Amino acid sequence: MIIKGKSWKFGNDVDTDAIIPARYLNTSDPKELARHVMEDADKDFSSKVKSGDIIIAGKNFGCGSSREHAPIAIKAAGIQAVIAKSFARIFYRNSFNIGLPIFESEEASEKIKEGDEIEIDADNGIIKNLSRGETYNANPIPPFMQELIAAGGLVEWTKRKLSRKNGQPS
Repeated sequence: MIIKGKSWKFGNDVDTDAIIPARYLNTSDPKELARHVMEDADKDFSSKVKSGDIIIAGKNFGCGSSREHAPIAIKAAGIQAVIAKSFARIFYRNSFNIGLPIFESEEASEKIKEGDEIEIDADNGIIKNLSRGETYNANPIPPFMQELIAAGGLVEWTKRKLSRKNGQPS
């Protein structure tokens, strides 16, 4: 799987309240959540981000509450991947559960600048900075996690698996 897009840069310890402020948790509508994604970190982010863009962050991205709303808001805003030095454990799991690919790479996190054009080879864990002519390594996404992403998340993957098991077309 190849992912290509423009980068948006954030720092360390971006918590789930910065990703989707608690005042918007009265809805689970992905489109509504997307309108407020990263609002407390950059009030204009949702109007600037384009479908296919990539978030670059420092360490401990997605820390704080274990709300699933955070990766849902990111994905619904059109962000197709997040690269960070490290992720909070629950955010990491929630991201794959909803089909949002994430990559840990200290070097990419440090060297990629906002606005750089990035290409990610998810199968091999290779991140190319097309703007700077640099290449960085990340852990490749394991095959099972790639299946989750391709299906659109754990719920859709499970539905497909169950329908195949019951002899129904998926």
